[in-house]
Amino acid sequence: MLDKNIISSEMLVHIPMCTHKEPNKVLAVSADDAIKKELAKYDAEVVYSDSFNVEGTFDVVLFNGTELDDIMMANVMRNLDGASGVFASKIVSFDENSELMKNDLGTVAKNFWIAMPYKSDAGMMILASKKYHPQADIILDRSDFIEASYYNTELHNASFVMPTYIQKPLTGIAKR
Repeated sequence: MLDKNIISSEMLVHIPMCTHKEPNKVLAVSADDAIKKELAKYDAEVVYSDSFNVEGTFDVVLFNGTELDDIMMANVMRNLDGASGVFASKIVSFDENSELMKNDLGTVAKNFWIAMPYKSDAGMMILASKKYHPQADIILDRSDFIEASYYNTELHNASFVMPTYIQKPLTGIAKR
């Protein structure tokens, strides 16, 4: 059986990195060794930090946590490229706390053109983007050739499909 931390790290890294057209600068907040290992597979400048208190603008911002509030999102927006930035974070699962998930998704969605939850065997995450759609704009030249234990192109697309009992309550909150 594959370790859930490997699954979580691959999905948190590869979904946004294979969605953004040119992820040259990446900010990884609270990244563990598994996330660092996955990011090392890309030709990108990566800044690792324990907080969002970092100077610079980034194409992709990854957050290995679930504390999504307005203050944290203001910091994300300060660090993210305003035209085409992509943000990904873990999020509390709908089954664990549906109201918190809806609230967190709404907090993120008000700052982005696209804000979509996605799932893996290790839990729920959210991808938010100023420009790129994670299914329509997937970079196949990247996703098809990633050396991964869990992630693949088909899983990338399928991870955004939710069962009806989750999809219906998120209608109007998630931006597709």
